[in-house]
Amino acid sequence: MNSDQPKLLDQIRATIRTLHYSIRTEEAYVDWARRFILFHKKRHPRDMGKEEIEAFLTHLAVERRVSASTQSQAKAALLFLYQKVLKVDVDWLKDVVAAKQPQRLPTVLTVEEVRCLLAHMKGETWLIASLLYGTGMRVLEACRLRVLDIDFGNRQIVVRNGKGAKDRVTMLPDSLLAPLKAQLEVARLQHERDCAQGDGAVYLPFALDRKYPNAEKEWKWQYVFPATRLSRDPRSGEVRRHHVEEQRVQRAVRQAARDAGIQKKVSPHTLRHSCATHLLQSGYDIRTVQEILGHKDVRTTMIYTHVLNRGGRGVMSPLDRHDIRGGNQDLLQG
Repeated sequence: MNSDQPKLLDQIRATIRTLHYSIRTEEAYVDWARRFILFHKKRHPRDMGKEEIEAFLTHLAVERRVSASTQSQAKAALLFLYQKVLKVDVDWLKDVVAAKQPQRLPTVLTVEEVRCLLAHMKGETWLIASLLYGTGMRVLEACRLRVLDIDFGNRQIVVRNGKGAKDRVTMLPDSLLAPLKAQLEVARLQHERDCAQGDGAVYLPFALDRKYPNAEKEWKWQYVFPATRLSRDPRSGEVRRHHVEEQRVQRAVRQAARDAGIQKKVSPHTLRHSCATHLLQSGYDIRTVQEILGHKDVRTTMIYTHVLNRGGRGVMSPLDRHDIRGGNQDLLQG
């Protein structure tokens, strides 16, 4: 092998950045490639094939007891390694058997539970949680909103580079107009202080900072929910102010659910699920909800029809329809 050739993990990083994958995908794929190599005693992937990959995935499922989604991510990382980095024809890899993904219904809150949950939150995390329920956004999409994404005039929010690298438009709730404007004023003051100290830059996607050299300090590109402190970009080494970490929102939502006494497994994503379900309950057609949520396939959206109050097809139980109560009336009356 040519000694001047970059190391394999560096090649993975370079390929991922060329394809504009996220930093999270980069970290995950590099980590899985490293684990795969170490599992097989530092053998080069070129010298391994289907048998070694199956052994690794089996090890993850049987010995490490990882979830099906984690095993699926590992398989995707290895597929990327062989196809995109090593340029090896690995059609056989698609046939490698992985654990079957469990089909679970999403957790959905009632309207009253959402009201109670948000009542136990405050400040910035309350506003982000309200956006998740009010717009159907994912938590990361809300955290990385930029100033130019909010269109007050048309009452809409542009969700850029969402899942699948797609943009979409969702509604801007009237009840959040004033809180969002107040948050923007807080962010603007922070940005002005940063600029006065010689900072004020923000990360721009797709090398826009090279195309527009001064854009990284423009107000319209700033995050609506900026981080409390500056940080160093792990790729470029530049010191910038990133957006608020989604872990902060996750912790706040979980704590609010405990404080509200909600006996369900609640996360920020639960608010997105609840938004979709409540829109369907209100009579909006499934295609509209699909566009709002940004689902590629309407079958993904249809999962919410199974958690509506009266079932996926509006079915009323025969026990209720025919008023059949039986003899234990004392139990029914408490």
